[in-house]
Amino acid sequence: MSWLLSRLLVGVAAMLAGGLLGYFVGSSLRAPVLGALLGAVVAVALLVVLDTIRGMRLIAWLRGTQEADAPRDAGFWGEIGYRVERSIRLRERLAGQEQARLSRFLDAMEASPNGVLMLDVNEQIDWCNSVAAAHFGLDPQRDRLQHITNLVRAPAFVAYLQTGVFKEPVQFPDPRGRGTLSVLVRDYGEGRKLVLSQDITERERADAMRRDFVANVSHEIRTPLTVLSGFIETMASLPLTEVERKRVLLLMSQQTQRMQSLVADLLTLAQLEGSPRPAADRWVAVDKLLRQVEVDARALSMGRHALTLNSDDAAQIAGAETELLSALTNLANNAVRYTSEGGRIDIAWRVLPNGSGEFTVKDTGPGIEREHIARLTERFYRVDGSRSRDTGGTGLGLSIVKHVVQRHGGELNVQSEPGKGSTFRLVFPAARLRYLEPAPDPRRQGEALTAVRGSTAETR
Repeated sequence: MSWLLSRLLVGVAAMLAGGLLGYFVGSSLRAPVLGALLGAVVAVALLVVLDTIRGMRLIAWLRGTQEADAPRDAGFWGEIGYRVERSIRLRERLAGQEQARLSRFLDAMEASPNGVLMLDVNEQIDWCNSVAAAHFGLDPQRDRLQHITNLVRAPAFVAYLQTGVFKEPVQFPDPRGRGTLSVLVRDYGEGRKLVLSQDITERERADAMRRDFVANVSHEIRTPLTVLSGFIETMASLPLTEVERKRVLLLMSQQTQRMQSLVADLLTLAQLEGSPRPAADRWVAVDKLLRQVEVDARALSMGRHALTLNSDDAAQIAGAETELLSALTNLANNAVRYTSEGGRIDIAWRVLPNGSGEFTVKDTGPGIEREHIARLTERFYRVDGSRSRDTGGTGLGLSIVKHVVQRHGGELNVQSEPGKGSTFRLVFPAARLRYLEPAPDPRRQGEALTAVRGSTAETR
């Protein structure tokens, strides 16, 4: 109340001062009382005018942006200006802190690997992160305050949103038609909704591959077991001649070997997927690998193909010898199996200009259609199922090749055209290659040649 008391004292003092001055002036005019009254009125009027000016300055400041300081007047209006300014600054600080918290929260939502979309009470888009925008095909700025069902028209999602029962997520194809979305809605606040989306395309594909894998393994194993069971029943119930008995035993042996090959390849794949990457300090001679691959390929071919082996250096590659041999043998054996008698198979090794090493297996077989090439390394994928079984393949060879080359930091490249054969390339990084003396390192020959030319030029 100090400001009120001071304001009253200032008003009384102004009246007394004005009355006293008016009294002296009025006495000279022989009207001292009238002069005193007029003097008091004039003093109070001046005080009111001054007070009004101060109030108008404060009102003008309040009507503005309040970025500058409030008018620094004394008395009542100065006190009001100070308190109003302090309240505004406090609210600005609190608003800034809340805005910072909101910004951090939205940044966290933006960093989420899942889509986050906020709907207001009218199911209009209030905010969404970039992942949700990609999932639903939205523009975070342009589509703000748009009704969600006007933009996301998947029937399953619209029905899910209308039922209001959000215990389980709903799945439907994304608007782009490239995959599958799993969407879960949660209520929050006063009638607001939080839409959480997740791209489950890869998970669905993995589940499908797992189901196909189990089905394929069951089918591949059941077929030879059925054959074996039938032959065993035949031998137990029917009298067979010696020729028939030998033929049945031969077929049983073939089916047993087929099943053993399948189990061996399955175990190899399981070992490749479950074991750590090969160490980079174990070196395997490339020539040794190629010689072993050639021996196995010639044994399988039995002279039915023209087989050549080319290697231009004595390099060593860092990795697991058994894995590398398995990959190369699979490629060479496939080339032998699928190339007709009289065809040509070339197995080669060379160093590329960037220092990486490349194994190549090229054949003159029937070739592969373009649409099959991307799926060749899938387990049990067959371009021609009947022909693959006739040649003794398990459908797992190229899967093993892909895993081996990836575990060694390389890549598998396939080039093929129907009627023109196929070329399989295993490319390994330069970091996994080395050369022992006296074999020259082809990667350094270019550097040495440049140095020699430079020295010759200086001598001249």
